[in-house]
Amino acid sequence: MQPNGLRQIWAEDKAALNGWLAIPSSFSAEIMAHQGFDTLTVDLQHGVADYQTAITMLQAVATTRTTPLCRVPWNEPGIIQRMLDAGVMGVICPMVNNRAEAEAFLSVMRYPPRGTRSFGPIRALYAHGPSYPAKANDEIVAFAMIETREALANLDDILSVPGLDAVYVGPSDLAASLGYPPRFDPEEPAVVDAIRHIIARVKAHGLKAGIHNGSAAYAKKMIAAGFDLVTVGSDARFMAAEAANVAAAMQDRPAPGGNGGTY
Repeated sequence: MQPNGLRQIWAEDKAALNGWLAIPSSFSAEIMAHQGFDTLTVDLQHGVADYQTAITMLQAVATTRTTPLCRVPWNEPGIIQRMLDAGVMGVICPMVNNRAEAEAFLSVMRYPPRGTRSFGPIRALYAHGPSYPAKANDEIVAFAMIETREALANLDDILSVPGLDAVYVGPSDLAASLGYPPRFDPEEPAVVDAIRHIIARVKAHGLKAGIHNGSAAYAKKMIAAGFDLVTVGSDARFMAAEAANVAAAMQDRPAPGGNGGTY
């Protein structure tokens, strides 16, 4: 089994650039994999792909050195373990709000005796080789999403759960939970302060942190603030934005602005 490329980037004290796959297509995933992203995340929560399509997307990403990740729909053992068996090298779990939910997530991320993951790496064994069962526990990255007021209140409890590698900040849900419109690249002081608090506590616990962004400029600010992985947009948003720019140019009207608020 080859070392996890994301862990190698972090070992060099660098931040990873993550691409987001919302379109259910192996071809669009293959195109994204050839654009220079360090990691690519198949989004099974708000993206349009189902499990079978996700398999073909992972096969397309495997044509490159890009590290495959996924965001599962929910903190549910079945889909988490299926995506691990499919060969992803990291799982982003949404809406982790307290220690018990973090413990439940991490339990199914690891094989015994460190967890309760069931054995059956049907694609992972072919994708990563015969040493996968022995090395998976140490190589696969577990991200807990911090995106609610409740998670903020329980942050240190969540971060202290053994086996957690990183958190992933969902700014839209975090803003909504704090009473503000859900969007990427927040500027509201309360939301910005919450993000700063998260990164400070993550660093205090010696863990890593990722965040979703709507623009490259904001993502660079987040790297400067200490984030170790930044996502900028998604395949769907890239396609929509460029199509809108071309249509606007051909119709002699202003191009649409703003970073948007959707995946």
